[in-house]
Amino acid sequence: MPIIDAHQHFWQLSLPAPFDYAWLKKPEHRAIGRDFLPEDLKPQLDKVGVTHSVFVQTQHHPDENRWVLRLADENPWIVGVVGWVDLQSPAVAEQIETCKQHPRFVGVRHITHDEPDDDFIVRPAVLRGLKALEKAQVPFDLLFFVKHLKHAATVAQAVPELPLVIDHLAKPKIKSQSIDDWLPHFQAAAACPNVVCKLSGMVTEADWRNWKPSDLQPYVDHALELFGPERLMYGSDWPVCELAGSYERVFRALEECLAKLSADERDAIYRRTAQKFYGLKL
Repeated sequence: MPIIDAHQHFWQLSLPAPFDYAWLKKPEHRAIGRDFLPEDLKPQLDKVGVTHSVFVQTQHHPDENRWVLRLADENPWIVGVVGWVDLQSPAVAEQIETCKQHPRFVGVRHITHDEPDDDFIVRPAVLRGLKALEKAQVPFDLLFFVKHLKHAATVAQAVPELPLVIDHLAKPKIKSQSIDDWLPHFQAAAACPNVVCKLSGMVTEADWRNWKPSDLQPYVDHALELFGPERLMYGSDWPVCELAGSYERVFRALEECLAKLSADERDAIYRRTAQKFYGLKL
C-alpha cells in the first residue's frame, strides 16, 4: 500500500546565493547543519515502508523551486514539490503559471511564522496573492506558531475555494503540554471545510531529549476529533525532526498514536488526504 510523507525538506549548504541557510548555523541546530539530499532520505523511507514524499520549501526564492524540481525529475518517488511564489508581487499570477508548467509543482508555502509582522498573512497584498492561488487552484501551506493560528479561519473564509493545510498543527507548545492557548483557534480552523492539517513537526515542539509518544497523543486526538482522518495527513518534517529523533522514531511514534484507527482511517492519513489535497500522481 502506498504511504506518502507529505512534508520533508532538502538543503545543500554549498548552493550559492540567493540560498540562505543562516538558521542552520545556530548552535541549537548543529545536528542538522549539513547537506540533506534525496540519497539521504530514501533509505529512511525504505526502512519504514514509505513509498513517496512531498518536498516543502525552505527558501523565499524561485531558485529553490527549480533546484528541487530537478531533484524530483531525477527521483520519481518525490511526487510533489511545494514551492514559493511572491504573494505580494503584482506578477504573482504569472509566477504561479510558470510554476504550474511542471507537473510535480503541487503547492506554495511562505515561512509565515518568521515574518516580523504577526499579521503578515492577512495583509491586503498577501490576501490578493492567495486569491491568485485560489483562482489557479494551487494549494497553500499555512506555517504558523500558535500566536498566528487565529488567522487560519480568517484566511480560509477570505479564500473559500483555496485548499489550505496547517503545517505541524500550528506548533502547539507540547513541551509544556499547553492546550488552552491553541485549541480554540484550532477548532475554528477545523470548522472551515477548505482547511486540512498535517500530523507533522510535533517532536520538535516537545522536549527534544525526553519526549515520548504519549506527549503527542492529546494533540493527535484533538486533530482526529476536529478534522477526522480524511482531513489529516502524515508528514515527517525530516530532516528538522532529527533534532529530536530519527525518521524511524518519528514515524513509529505517530503509528502508536494512531493505533486505535481502522486500516481505512490510517490509509486516509498516510495516503488519501495528501494525494487528494495536492493532486499527486502516484
